[in-house]
Amino acid sequence: MITLKTELKDVPSVKTDALVLFIPSDDKINKATKRKLQTLLGKSIAKTSLDDVSGEAGDTSVVYTPDTFTSRRIIITGIGKTKNITVEELRRAGASAAKKAQSLKLSSIAFILEDFDNGTLEFNESLENVSQAIAEGASLGTYKFSTYFSDKEQTKNRIKSASFIAHSKKSLKIIDTGVKQAGAISEAVYLARDLGNTPGLDMYPKKLASVAQQECRKAGCKVTVFDEQKIKSLKMGGITSVSKGSERPPRFIVIEWNGGKRTEKPYVLVGKGITFDTGGISIKPSANMGAMKMDMSGAAAVIGAMKAAATLHLPVNIVGLIPAAENMPSGSAIRPGDVIRIMDGKTVEVDNTDAEGRMILADALVYAKRYNPKAVVDLATLTGACVVALGHYATGMMGNDENVIDALKAAGDRSYERVWELPLYEEYEKLIKSDIADVKNIGGRWAGAITAGWFLKKFVEDYPWVHLDIAGTAILEENSHYTQRGASGVGVRLLIEWLRSV
Repeated sequence: MITLKTELKDVPSVKTDALVLFIPSDDKINKATKRKLQTLLGKSIAKTSLDDVSGEAGDTSVVYTPDTFTSRRIIITGIGKTKNITVEELRRAGASAAKKAQSLKLSSIAFILEDFDNGTLEFNESLENVSQAIAEGASLGTYKFSTYFSDKEQTKNRIKSASFIAHSKKSLKIIDTGVKQAGAISEAVYLARDLGNTPGLDMYPKKLASVAQQECRKAGCKVTVFDEQKIKSLKMGGITSVSKGSERPPRFIVIEWNGGKRTEKPYVLVGKGITFDTGGISIKPSANMGAMKMDMSGAAAVIGAMKAAATLHLPVNIVGLIPAAENMPSGSAIRPGDVIRIMDGKTVEVDNTDAEGRMILADALVYAKRYNPKAVVDLATLTGACVVALGHYATGMMGNDENVIDALKAAGDRSYERVWELPLYEEYEKLIKSDIADVKNIGGRWAGAITAGWFLKKFVEDYPWVHLDIAGTAILEENSHYTQRGASGVGVRLLIEWLRSV
């Protein structure tokens, strides 16, 4: 990840490969900004070199500085009309500038933020939020998963550092706070993306637990890992049954951050940790099965969020629960028609072994009860049906508590990891009715995301609960502003934004 830092310096004396200046597309402010830049650069820059700078969102142009500047270039980055500027637009602008620098093979950039603090750009957000958004965009937009390339050129992330330039001591302190928050959150998203992108050969339950221990303990969390014997002793039948077809045994990971008072109830985060999903005996088609290395994206989000929460010293108590297993077909695998007993004693008819994520989550949701939680939020790449319903732009959300649902929606809007509520009407419950057990693990063709949510609800005790189906938002098919094809790390920024507001 690029190094983020703050500096108090005059613009001409900033030592960097490229300065970054933001410019809106509004005609009046656009012209005023260009005049200011013309004055700053002097006669060495021809007026015509700025004529094509539109200020439209995502547009970038490069101009060269006079000898009086330490930096040789300025990357002018458009942010669109001022009335439309949001923290998300600034996140995207930060990514655009950083990616432009990357394409020029530069190693450092410096963002000039004075216009956000001196009234030039009227913007209804604090300088801290502005700084955080731009820093997040620059960091996340330059992410690259290069672990498996043998060509050294492919492994390089050329841009090494991004500075954020303040024009006063007061603004330096504010900017520094925003940039540090962005650094902690971005590092956690990088971790979640790396976990998701790592092939199942190298990322299996035991390894996932090891990474959680290493990363979260380093940040200040307590991490406890249950092996297969402990899982069996707790009668976690969902996790045990799903893992039976694999040579690699399951793990149950408990991560604890105690930032609040000892007597305060914790918030519990549950992440689906299927490190590879073949579908089991109900095997998936071979096309695109490789993407199922990312079926543990819920677990990755929880690990990342726990690390970020500890790094940021959030003043709340949080518990992360991760049931981790590999779903493989073999002579020892569970079969369609088998009946499995979950930790709370309820029985499940396995109608489809590819509906395995809800099985392991059921045990985790029952286990969550022992914390007497303020609220439980689970994240899972649970259903293809949710991708059909919402595509790759919104996470499906269901739950039993409107306050938590509303808070997560607000956090999703601020972080731009948006969520959309689906109904858990009682009529859907009959679709998972079993003739031979308490519940069936799949509901048929219709409303697949909702029937999966209803299945989970069967194992929710008397606590506020929200389920987030991230199947469409965690596994991306194309690059976007500050996300790349593959694992998105979705959920980390959403959860931190929510936990900061509780």
